[in-house]
Amino acid sequence: MEIGTIFTAVPTLVTWVLIYIVAQRLAELVYANRNTKRLLSEGGKEFGADHYHWFIFLHSAWLAIIFLLVDPLQELNPIMLALFVGTQILRVWTLASIGRWWTTRIISAPHFDRVKRGPYKFISHPNYLVVVLEIAIVPLLMGLPWVALLFTILNAILLRHRISVENVVLGNRGGDKL
Repeated sequence: MEIGTIFTAVPTLVTWVLIYIVAQRLAELVYANRNTKRLLSEGGKEFGADHYHWFIFLHSAWLAIIFLLVDPLQELNPIMLALFVGTQILRVWTLASIGRWWTTRIISAPHFDRVKRGPYKFISHPNYLVVVLEIAIVPLLMGLPWVALLFTILNAILLRHRISVENVVLGNRGGDKL
């Protein structure tokens, strides 16, 4: 198989899954940027900006490598596909629960509430769980296990730092009203 065959092949289920992922990510960025601007205008401050560009790079590289290396005729494992769909359900539940507070950056202020509904009742960072699962599941679904392993490790390194920053920031927030 040649590199980038997905760009010249007739669209397959692999193609549509990847198009969905790109469209979903772009829609999330639009939503996140709108929330970021509003939260900053309400007195929020950005924390951890020094590592944000590494997440953009990591996620862009993850997608690019999958697009370049995937075989568009790859049979999709039904179990992996079901797990991927499950992560998307968790993603929607997470975003619906956090609503106006969700951004791809860490924006906070002491007077901001802390979300404690939906999946946030059970775990502190459900969106990071979704991303961790996706970074592993999507390449496995596409027959690229080394991509799953490499990017899971790189993402874990970045998330370890980000979650420590975010936990400090969230600890300084106001009540648990939401």
